[in-house]
Amino acid sequence: MPADLAVIGLGHHGLPLAQAATAAGIGTVGYDTDPLPAAELAAGRSPADGPLTVPEVRRMLAGGFRPTHDPAELGRVRTAVLCPPTPLGPDRALDLTAVTDAARALAVRLRPHTTVVLESPVPPGTTEGLLRDVLETGSGLRAGRDFHLAYSPGRLDPGSRTHGYAGTPKVIGGLTPACTESAATFYGRLTDKVVRARGPREAETVKLLETNFRHVNIALVNEMAVLCHELGVDLWDVIRCAETKPFGFQAFRPGPGVGGHGAPVDTVGAHRPLRLVELAGQVNERMPAYVVRRAAALLNEHGKSARGARILLLGITYKPDLPDRQGSPADEIARRLMDLGAAVSYHDPHVPDWRVRELPVPRADSLYEAAAHADLTVLLQHHRTYDLQGLSVKAQLLLDTRGATPAGAAHRL
Repeated sequence: MPADLAVIGLGHHGLPLAQAATAAGIGTVGYDTDPLPAAELAAGRSPADGPLTVPEVRRMLAGGFRPTHDPAELGRVRTAVLCPPTPLGPDRALDLTAVTDAARALAVRLRPHTTVVLESPVPPGTTEGLLRDVLETGSGLRAGRDFHLAYSPGRLDPGSRTHGYAGTPKVIGGLTPACTESAATFYGRLTDKVVRARGPREAETVKLLETNFRHVNIALVNEMAVLCHELGVDLWDVIRCAETKPFGFQAFRPGPGVGGHGAPVDTVGAHRPLRLVELAGQVNERMPAYVVRRAAALLNEHGKSARGARILLLGITYKPDLPDRQGSPADEIARRLMDLGAAVSYHDPHVPDWRVRELPVPRADSLYEAAAHADLTVLLQHHRTYDLQGLSVKAQLLLDTRGATPAGAAHRL
């Protein structure tokens, strides 16, 4: 049966869109060049580390969502949105392999008057360059004349209870004004506000700016965390006071590292590197090692060595209350602690199994009992289910890398 929308790429960019579209009553098919995500979704399961819960997936299926690995479905829709992943490659540039594969799958089935939108993070110029070329070559159609082509950056906050799809404005930049309006008409069914960019390059650069803004500001507070610890200053109190300023300041908080799918991009094609972003990446990449140094120092201050110490890691996902571990610093922290000879275990209500260096990490069943038994407990992610006041009482020694415990209840980063 024909659908209004095809979401190509059933990962962290595509599934929230498919969820919002299905909830809005838009007939939606989901396609991925990898057959596994579609099979998992069709069975009512969320793909591994996916952004949706099992009940959410089942509600989508009940609402008419159709996951598929049949590319023929792509030739039956009015709108196709490409959402494949674009991870950083060895040269720290975005890898567009999945975008190219998705575009080729669509191109041979592209019909006139279809609206095609790219949502994945890409270097400016990708939509009107690489994507346009692949679609035109494979279809024999011309973008801007035979079909509409636009870019709209994905900008959701996974797991947020305050910033949902409808309440997050969508930025749209089309190849032509008509392309922009066609995409705006589609997204107007899903969101309360549509923001029109001058063109696809401007819309692509919105994503670049928003992602780098986050990483640069996190790097700043991470450096402040190290400095304030050396000075004996309570950074968390500093931030609490600073964020009362009604202008010129936005509060960011330090942590054990920076995870997520929005990787900082410090080099864009052949253009000059963004030096500030490059430096911010170096600062943030040092945080897992800093956490391990703080852990070893705390043990030493209490007459214990990291070698042979029992260390419990709490919360190993990159965001609270989600199973997603993409880019989580927990893996590197665990590896470094193991290198020091520590016996590492973990607790996370959202992650039933965890392997580091292909070896299973012991999972604690009883949180309080495990904390009482461990020489050191390290809070890496603050899930809502954690009673930090009670945990601080039970734990022999507690290092809080998120500043989530009550003042004086733990050693803070």
